[in-house]
Amino acid sequence: MFGFFTSQEKKIRASALQWLELAEKIFHYRRDQLTAAESTELQKCTEDLRGKIKQRTEAEKLKLSVEALEPVLLRTGGKIYPKSELTEWVEFFLVAGIVLIGIRTYFISPFQIPTNSMWPSYYGMTDQVYHTPSENPGLVGKAFNFLTLGAVHHDVIAPQSGEVAMDFSGSIPLFKRINGRKWLVMPAVLIEYTFYVNGTPVTVDVPEDFDFRRTIINAFFKGDEAAFLQRLGNESDHAEQVIDQLDPEHAARGLRINLGQTVQAGGQVLSFDVLAGDMLFVDRFSYHFLRPKVGSGFVFRTDLIAGLQDGTVEADTYFIKRLVGVPGDTLEIREPVLYRNGQPITGAASFEKEFKQTDGYPGYRNRAPGNFDQIYLTKPGDTVTVPAGNYFACGDNSANSKDSRYWGFVPAAAVVGRPLFVYYPFTRRWGPPWF
Repeated sequence: MFGFFTSQEKKIRASALQWLELAEKIFHYRRDQLTAAESTELQKCTEDLRGKIKQRTEAEKLKLSVEALEPVLLRTGGKIYPKSELTEWVEFFLVAGIVLIGIRTYFISPFQIPTNSMWPSYYGMTDQVYHTPSENPGLVGKAFNFLTLGAVHHDVIAPQSGEVAMDFSGSIPLFKRINGRKWLVMPAVLIEYTFYVNGTPVTVDVPEDFDFRRTIINAFFKGDEAAFLQRLGNESDHAEQVIDQLDPEHAARGLRINLGQTVQAGGQVLSFDVLAGDMLFVDRFSYHFLRPKVGSGFVFRTDLIAGLQDGTVEADTYFIKRLVGVPGDTLEIREPVLYRNGQPITGAASFEKEFKQTDGYPGYRNRAPGNFDQIYLTKPGDTVTVPAGNYFACGDNSANSKDSRYWGFVPAAAVVGRPLFVYYPFTRRWGPPWF
C-alpha cells in the first residue's frame, strides 16, 4: 500500500514538472502577444507552481496549483496549448522521421539485392515459371506470393496462332529500355522484350536488373542452358546463310530464333513471376571502429570507384560483394579455388562451398582471355596485389559477377557497412547471414 502512494506521488510530481515546462514555453514564445494582465496572471500561477515543486510540497497541493494553472494556459496558450489532434500527429511523424533518418544515416539502413552476383548467398530478382495454365496461381495465390515473396506476375498472351520466336544478339535477347513505374508510383527503368507469334509482336516489361535470359531458358528449354545454346547455334548457322539475301536490315538488329513452341491465339506464350531480391538491413555503425574482415559480405558506394564512372552505373548506387582481399594481399584464381597469399582463401563458410562446388556455389572462375572488359585475374596464373587503402571484392556467383576483376579496387572510404539481417522475402534466407 505504501508503495502505491509513493508511486502516485511521483506521477503527480512528474506531471507538475511537465505543466511547469509548458507554462514557461508559452510565456517565452508568446509574451509579446499577451496583454499585461494575461502576462501577470500567467507568471503568478507559474511561480506558485515552481515554488511548490522546489519546496517538495505534498502532492494534493501540487494538484491544486496545476488545476489553477490550466485555465490560464487555455486562455494564453494560442496554438501552443491546447494542441489540435492534427498538430500532435504532425509533430509525431516529424519527430519519427527525424529519428528514422538518423538511424538510417548512422546505424542501420535497408538495402535490396539487385542482381544475382552473390547467389546463392543472397538472391537478386529470380523467376518462377508456370509451364501450363493449370499451374498459374489464382487471385489468392498471387496475393499470397506478392506479400510473402514480393512476386509480381506477368502473362504473355498469343495475339494469333503460330510459332513463337524472338530476336537475339548472340545468346542475349534483344530489348529496349522504357520509362515505367515501380509499385505503380516510383519512376523506374524497365526493359521491354518482344516475342513474335507467327510474325506478330507481343511484348513484356520487366525490371532492368532482372535476368530475363534465364527465364527464357527455364520456360522454353526446361532450364537446360546447353539445349538453349544449341538451338541458337543451329538457327544462327542456318540464318546466316540466307540473312543477307532475305533481310539485310535484320542482320543489324540480330537474328530471329524459333523457340520451339507453337501456341493458339489467346493461349499462353509465357507466364511467370518476378520474385523480389533479398532485402536486408545493413550495419553502418561497426565499420567506424572495426576494419572489414576477409570473408565478410560488405556493402559499398560506387561513386568512389574509378572503374564505375563510365555511366553504366547510376549515381548513389550501392553494391554488395564478398571481401576477398585487404591491403597487401596477393590473389590468384586456380579454378575453382581462390588463393590468397599462396593459400586457399579462408574466413567464410561460402569459400569451402565454392571450392567443393556444393549447395549451388559454382566455384571461382577465370574468364576467357578474349573478354576485354575484365582487367584482373583474366586467366590461370594471373595475380593481383591489393594496394594500400583499398579492398578487393568478388561475387559468390563468380562466373556471373561484375566485381573488382572488372572495375578495380574498392577504396576504404567507399565502404558503408556489413549485412545484418535479411528481413524480406520470407524464405529460408530470412534472418542473420550464416555464410
